Formats: sequence, C-alpha cells, structure tokens
Amino acid sequence: MRYGKDHKEETHKRVVEAAARRFRKDGIGSTGVVDLMADAGLTHGGFYAHFASKETLVKEALVAASIKSRAHLQMQIDEARATGRDPLEAIVRSYLTIGHRDRPERGCCVAALGSEIARHPRKTREAFTEGLEKTFGIIAGTLPDRVPNRKERACAIFSILVGALQISRAISDSATSQTVLDAAVAAALQIGRCTEA
Repeated sequence: MRYGKDHKEETHKRVVEAAARRFRKDGIGSTGVVDLMADAGLTHGGFYAHFASKETLVKEALVAASIKSRAHLQMQIDEARATGRDPLEAIVRSYLTIGHRDRPERGCCVAALGSEIARHPRKTREAFTEGLEKTFGIIAGTLPDRVPNRKERACAIFSILVGALQISRAISDSATSQTVLDAAVAAALQIGRCTEA
C-alpha cells in the first residue's frame, strides 16, 4: 500500500513527539530506537526512512519539546496578565510544582536533558541553545521595565528554576524536595523584583 506525503509527515511528527516524551522521561542515552518507534506505534525498521541518525531525532525532539515548553510559558503569562496577576510569579509557581517534578516527560526539556545535551555534537547543542535563548527572552519580558539587566536576570531566574527542579527530582525525601522548590520560588521572585543593579 502506498501512502501520501501527508502520511509520512504525520508519522515523522508522531515519532518526534514520542521521542521528546521518552527522552525527557528516561534520558537520551538509555532510550533506544526500538523503544522510540514502539512508542509511536511503529516498527524500528522504518526509523531510517525518517531520520539519518538517532542524533537527528534528538535534535528534532529537543526543538519540538522546547517549542511546546515556550508555548506553555507564554500561555501562563497571557493568563496572568489577563487576570491582573504577576506574570513572573505565574510562570515561576507553575514551573516549580510537584506535578512538574514528578512528570518529566511532560515538562521542560532543559531540566530533563540539559546535562546530557552537554555531551552531544555541536549542532544539537546549537539547537538547544537557540531554544534556551528564546526562553530567556520570554522570561525577560515578564520583568518590569524598571528592573535593570533584564536578560541577565532572566538567565539567573531560569537557572534557578532548572536547578531546583533537577535537585528536587533527585531527592528521596518528599519534604526536603518541597523545601527546595519553595526556596527556589522565593529566590527567583526576589531576583525578578529587585530594582537595584
């Protein structure tokens, strides 16, 4: 049976989305092509009809996950502004939740995969960096104009969010894990609200 171009594009997209989830859940190194294709409801034999290598899929999955994460951030910001709430506080509190901690496959690819990406080829790291720069821009846009060094602060805020989420996931004690999340909320908001350089 022959399939049209749309079928191949839809299949490709399905594999990328499945890979984005699986990589965030189990890590890139421990996820094989067979598992990825099975997650998408396909046999592993069709993998190379869509991707030149696993690394190609890693890069595409990172881009897809990054776009989805930024869309979620923007939605949180838009909802906060529409209801008169602080957009920075909305995204910080939305990011540092137990749900996000416990469901990495549905969350931020930076927190789930950042340490692994550091060991990947330059092209993959460039795609990762491009998404990260856009995220910094979104966060900087939540800071009031009177706050100096908005991009640098956005970098610091996001670094706190990512680091706290990673640490909270590694901690075996749930109370201590929650303390890490709560402390990071306070620290991120303090950086975003301080009007001194």
